[in-house]
Amino acid sequence: MESGDNSSTAELMSRYVSSELGYGVPKDGWRICLAHEFKEKRKPFQAKDVSLSNIVEHIGLGVRYLKWWYKKTQIEKKAPFIDMFRAIPLRQIYGAPLGGIGGGTITRGWRGEFCRWQLNPGMYHYKTVIANQFTVCLRRGGQTVYQQVLSVERPPTLQGWNWGYCGEYAFYHALYPRAWTVYPLPGQNVTLTCRQVSPVIPHDYQDSSLPVAVFVWDIENKNDYPLDVSIMLTMVNGSGHKDDKSGGHWNEPFHLEKEGESVSGVLLHHCTTVNPYTLCVAAREQSDREISHQTAFSPKGTCGALWGDLITDGRLDSPTGSSPPTEKGEKVAAALAVGCSVPAQGHNDLEFSLAWDMPNITFGSREREHVRRYTRFFGTKADAAPSLSHYALTHYRLWERSIEEWQRPILQDSSLPSWYKSALFNELYFVVDGGTVWTELPEDSDVSGGLRSEDGGLPAQPAIIKEYGRFAYLEGQEYRMYNTYDVHFYASFALIMLWPKLALSLQYDIAGSVVSCDPTERLHLMSGRNSPVKVKNVVPHDIGDPDDEPWQRVNAYLIHDTADWKDLNLKFVLQVYRDFHLTQDTQYLQDMWPICQAVMESEMKFDTDGDGLIENSGYADQTYDGWTATGPSAYCGGLWLASVCVMCKMARLVNNEAVFQRFRDILDRGSAAFDKLLWNGQYYNYDSSGQEFSNSVMSDQCAGQWFLRASGLGDGQFQAFPKEKICSALKSVFDLNVMSFAGGQMGAVNGMRPEGVPDHSSVQSDEVWIGVVYGLAAIMIHEGMLEEGLRTAEGCYRTVWERLGMAFQTPEAYCEKGIYRSLAYMRPLSIWAMQLALDTSQPRDQAPQTTTTPTDQAPQTTTTIPTETEGEPGQKESQDQGHIQ
Repeated sequence: MESGDNSSTAELMSRYVSSELGYGVPKDGWRICLAHEFKEKRKPFQAKDVSLSNIVEHIGLGVRYLKWWYKKTQIEKKAPFIDMFRAIPLRQIYGAPLGGIGGGTITRGWRGEFCRWQLNPGMYHYKTVIANQFTVCLRRGGQTVYQQVLSVERPPTLQGWNWGYCGEYAFYHALYPRAWTVYPLPGQNVTLTCRQVSPVIPHDYQDSSLPVAVFVWDIENKNDYPLDVSIMLTMVNGSGHKDDKSGGHWNEPFHLEKEGESVSGVLLHHCTTVNPYTLCVAAREQSDREISHQTAFSPKGTCGALWGDLITDGRLDSPTGSSPPTEKGEKVAAALAVGCSVPAQGHNDLEFSLAWDMPNITFGSREREHVRRYTRFFGTKADAAPSLSHYALTHYRLWERSIEEWQRPILQDSSLPSWYKSALFNELYFVVDGGTVWTELPEDSDVSGGLRSEDGGLPAQPAIIKEYGRFAYLEGQEYRMYNTYDVHFYASFALIMLWPKLALSLQYDIAGSVVSCDPTERLHLMSGRNSPVKVKNVVPHDIGDPDDEPWQRVNAYLIHDTADWKDLNLKFVLQVYRDFHLTQDTQYLQDMWPICQAVMESEMKFDTDGDGLIENSGYADQTYDGWTATGPSAYCGGLWLASVCVMCKMARLVNNEAVFQRFRDILDRGSAAFDKLLWNGQYYNYDSSGQEFSNSVMSDQCAGQWFLRASGLGDGQFQAFPKEKICSALKSVFDLNVMSFAGGQMGAVNGMRPEGVPDHSSVQSDEVWIGVVYGLAAIMIHEGMLEEGLRTAEGCYRTVWERLGMAFQTPEAYCEKGIYRSLAYMRPLSIWAMQLALDTSQPRDQAPQTTTTPTDQAPQTTTTIPTETEGEPGQKESQDQGHIQ
């Protein structure tokens, strides 16, 4: 398994010329030399990439989309939820994002640039702010001997600074939520290691919400004489957006002392009309550290005065008082320098924090104000930046201890390959950087959808949402819809295993939306027909667009009318039981049971011939929304049978024998029909239409069994598929979709013909969907195919992170050659399903425990639901790991 495991890493590090490995940098993670250049440059999938046959088939869609796009962008002046004409170009630059969950994010590139911003909730812009830099100053005997911006860039501005650090003398290493950059300063015998720490801590619902990050600079002096070392952080008041020049922004120095600790720094007040915020750069005061600042400077021209100020004595002038508000057209920046002495052959460190305080937010409609989760601990008055900085600088070591305790069992498991450890933790970036919002539930909110508990619905304010808030993340940074449910089905493993309260909170929101309706008619772009925005007793596609009013107006997606999609209702039922299995939260199961019954009742209409098996309707009526299915299909039919099986299990848990018998009968008849119509002796056909491509091999054909296994089911009384057929189907997928595609080096293609060529019948059948591949690997592991599962997933990791330069922006899809689709996508969080499979399948040495904890449960009420007896729940931790008081 370890064979060749470091070969690609060696390629990424091939231009590194130093032997220095940095201070405390871990072995596992994603590592790249700052001088590396990716050879392969891919283009985003756009309208021009659609084949002629598909253009003919979808000509109506194209015309309707063009009209809708023009109205949205040119008349309404809004951003379309999916922009087929202006896809984000690939920039092979991104590193680990800064900040906790739901408070906005600032992403740094692996070369150190501040380059991707999501401060307005769910809305991204991709601008490198060149003046945001770290600079080092070395002094010996009172004289500056070296001063350098720690950037490989040579920009046309700020030419009074010493740019152009040699990238061959630096490398970046990410093991999210931390990252390290190592700079062996050429000719100085000094190595700097910058460690970036964000408070992303499993089972923690306080510190994990904070919009802060800490930078720790470890300085190793390998000389025979001491040095004075200063690090300066420069920061523009803004994010590279046009509103940086809107005027009225101002900076001020601050000093905060509490609990025996003091911090100093500069506040950068960004005074926009909509969603104003304060940035804060700060350092902790210590007797042997010197903190100095420049409140305001103009980040244009040569900027030589600031450079000269630092070079003179290794410190800045530190003026008192605030800067005047900027004039329209002007930008303003601030600088903070921290200095210390480093003994000969010795070590010292310097600490900085970066915080951003935007406590009250509005989405694009501007109709309602929402309050971010972190305000529960730091207030809503927009004055929390000093306190956030103080807290970060005095608590980050506790955060790191919790992060290390969580990651250590997996990192130390020698049976797991190194690439997997990198993939598992680094793909988690999307929990934070998926346009994520985490808000408090307003006092007057009613999430029940109007149907209360006594009528078979939900409480107006479920205890779990009141206590843990509301959570939403985008389908992708380019596909701007919150909590896209058919995709969350895959990604949800990361939440239910690491922040189960957020997973359950999301489920309550979806459940409330199920029972609500919005009869407003609108045009759906694929069919050209008008139909209601939301139908009652159907799971929504998404809970809205951040450029509109999420939660209030659902179903931003308007390509298909998803009321007729076959997978959404089933994915809700499967997640309800999977979540109960992992949390044992009986109140949750009790609340969700009537909603499950309602959506299954709604789903029954898709069994048009009464054989116990639903049929697809001859269009792309499921998550593969560009791949038509007709009649019973492997994907939706399999999800249906798994859902029916789960309904049997839940009926037993709630002691409802009549419901059990009803679904038991459906399961028996449906399983027989599924085998008869779809099984071909080796695998389940794509669908049962008998059309030219109906016998394609679908990589995702075992999705139903995957969820049964993840829920401790799939055997004995609660079995939907014969084990030998599942194993045969998985072997066919491995042999054809994996090993017969791209030399077995790129994961599993969605559709493969039995003769061993990709299925080119649709725009999605010949794509690789990374999140689907990680789910496929998980079911392989559940079924005892560990080597095959790891080999399958490895192809995706190597392709995305090592060949294509898509670190921290894993796309939804790529083809064998040329194109990719939808950067920074939700579905690849499904890699945590692999970890669940590893945790719960055959015992392994040092098997890490990563599932949810008994102490991580919601307030419970007395209920008649017994604990599970059939299928033991996943391993539980003995304590709520990582919670910081």
